[in-house]
Amino acid sequence: MRRVRPIGVVVVGLACAACGASSSGEQVDAGADAVALPRPTAPDAGASAGDAALAGWTLTWSDEFNGPDGSAVDPTWWIHDVGGTGWGNAELEDYTDGTQNAVVEGGNLVITATTAGASAYQCSGAPCKYTSARLLTKGKFTQQYGRFEARIQIPSGQGLWPAFWLLGDDIDSVGWPKCGEIDIMENVGKEPTVVHGTLHAPGVSGMSGAYTLPGAGKLADAFHTYAIEWDSAGVRFFVDDRLYTTQLASKVTAGGTWVFDHPFFVLLNVAVGGQWPGSPDGTTTFPQTMKVDWVRVYRKGP
Repeated sequence: MRRVRPIGVVVVGLACAACGASSSGEQVDAGADAVALPRPTAPDAGASAGDAALAGWTLTWSDEFNGPDGSAVDPTWWIHDVGGTGWGNAELEDYTDGTQNAVVEGGNLVITATTAGASAYQCSGAPCKYTSARLLTKGKFTQQYGRFEARIQIPSGQGLWPAFWLLGDDIDSVGWPKCGEIDIMENVGKEPTVVHGTLHAPGVSGMSGAYTLPGAGKLADAFHTYAIEWDSAGVRFFVDDRLYTTQLASKVTAGGTWVFDHPFFVLLNVAVGGQWPGSPDGTTTFPQTMKVDWVRVYRKGP
């Protein structure tokens, strides 16, 4: 999400994800279940703050977004990326730090992508068409290994690009992609039933999988829990506690570097436009919101 998405990663990742469809409808990388480690039962998609306990894991950090309605996110844990530079992906929005784009409402963090007031901001030297928000725990909370999860209702529409992801805490010293990136959940609006999980690192390609929601509904119709379980051996990706792909350090291709061995911080954002999702069109309506019920991070063990 940080930089231009390499075309090879997208194409290879999608091709691999398509080669193991399960009977329930999700897309699973071939062999993913064979290499998955045994795991305890996770909280269900409707879990409340009181249900954060997870057998075999210890909660190390969470934000339940239970502040007063209309309040900003807790500055103890979150900062904002701001600006309309395209963010290396030819995005069209300006990220702001105001509550018009990121606010606590009804026990959720609500990130709003909107056209309202956008022309007051500059995007790549011209008035912006959209504003949104990008929040991160950089300098506030990082962790190496564990379970990272969030319960989210994503927006919908062509050109929308919601994401829940991680970046290495050494990004300022080594840059991207040497810092590493773990995309726990990415959706592009033209694929209303599909979630992508991806690793980005130097020389790494094809370390991606996709999950397709079973049945006739869309991901934006309800909340879903998006998670990874990450250790020294690899990263396992889940939607609503269903494992859909496993990416292993031992499977890095020749010339690639496994950099997922240090602390990472959390990001949440809704991009508009970009080289992967394309621009909004006449079918896209605004405002669009991403609602986050909670974000939780665990470490393995009691």
